[in-house]
Amino acid sequence: MTDEMREHRTAKVLEQRAHDLLLGHSFAQRQIGYIHTLEIDYGAPMKQRTLLEVEMAAQKKRQKSSTAHHKYRAQASQQLHQVIETAMNKQLADIDTVLHETIGIEDNVPAILEVLAVKSASVGRLEPLVNDLSWLGRELVSFVNLPYYRKQRNKHTSVKVDNPSLALRYIGLDNLQFVVPTFAVRHWMPHSTEPFPLLKRRLRDNSMACAIAAQELAKVNGMNEMHAFTLGMLLDVGKIALVRLYLRTFELVWQRKVSIAREEQHKDLHTALLELKPDPLFLSTLLSQHALKVTAKVIEKMSFRYLPFNTVMEQLTAPLPKGESLLPLTVLMQKARCYSQYITLEEHQLIEADEKTVWLKHLNFTQSELNLLEKTNFQHFHIKID
Repeated sequence: MTDEMREHRTAKVLEQRAHDLLLGHSFAQRQIGYIHTLEIDYGAPMKQRTLLEVEMAAQKKRQKSSTAHHKYRAQASQQLHQVIETAMNKQLADIDTVLHETIGIEDNVPAILEVLAVKSASVGRLEPLVNDLSWLGRELVSFVNLPYYRKQRNKHTSVKVDNPSLALRYIGLDNLQFVVPTFAVRHWMPHSTEPFPLLKRRLRDNSMACAIAAQELAKVNGMNEMHAFTLGMLLDVGKIALVRLYLRTFELVWQRKVSIAREEQHKDLHTALLELKPDPLFLSTLLSQHALKVTAKVIEKMSFRYLPFNTVMEQLTAPLPKGESLLPLTVLMQKARCYSQYITLEEHQLIEADEKTVWLKHLNFTQSELNLLEKTNFQHFHIKID
């Protein structure tokens, strides 16, 4: 195996591990064969009472019954997920429905991002678009009234802002380029991600980290910061769609299967189905294999004219044609995505130093890029309100 192949393989493994972590720390640990300290054999086993013959027979019977039940439950889960996969593929084929109903993207959001991307942008052009999005207006008003940003404003004008139009003017066009895509993606996040309680927060944090990493990398490479930040923030929109679709489809298919099993009096199947929950392995694989492709379709459907994202997404999701080179923004997005995943894995002690070295080398990070990113705060906007 060549060094290049080894680096590529390591990168793929670590990307999958980052997706596993979204669904739970213990799940990610199990996927890499993590041994819990309670399972370690520290020496001679504790003495146990010798079982009576009747007890041994009962134990074997219970084990046999338990094994059969587990196999039956696994089979029920497999059949359930085959139906779910078919249903999801059908839904994903209708990208308009995915855009507007599954994720909940209103047409005004791409329109606002387009206005912010051009030199002729003005608050006057944004006002009617924002006023039609009550949730965005509320977010902007709440944001500008945060104590941190009120302190930055002139003490004579540091009054409480109570309407979106005034909030737009306080925040300013330059800052809105980063604030709007952030609030939009947060608004599209699933309301609940049970039985994965931390998934929503981790999706939100990863999107923010990717966007900020992209912004900082754009800064050091002399590229458009707004383009980099916006695409970095949108990069996980496919994950949002897939999480929403999977959890919703699982619930619908599961309820139907349970009802049929109950009506037809299939007791074993009914019992097995009642024990089933959304499968983290199925969802992790789904996110790893399809999220970027869904993002590419969603961004294409947004029909941006002034944001050069379509070709970048094509390069991120399909093999590069012979003789074609990656666009600078594509390279930047690969690095931003990698670094945001890396800092999450490091925070949870799920990446080794040698794995980090191979991963960053594979994507050709420069030392100046790494120096900048190591000093970066990935949780807050890098903006200042005058």
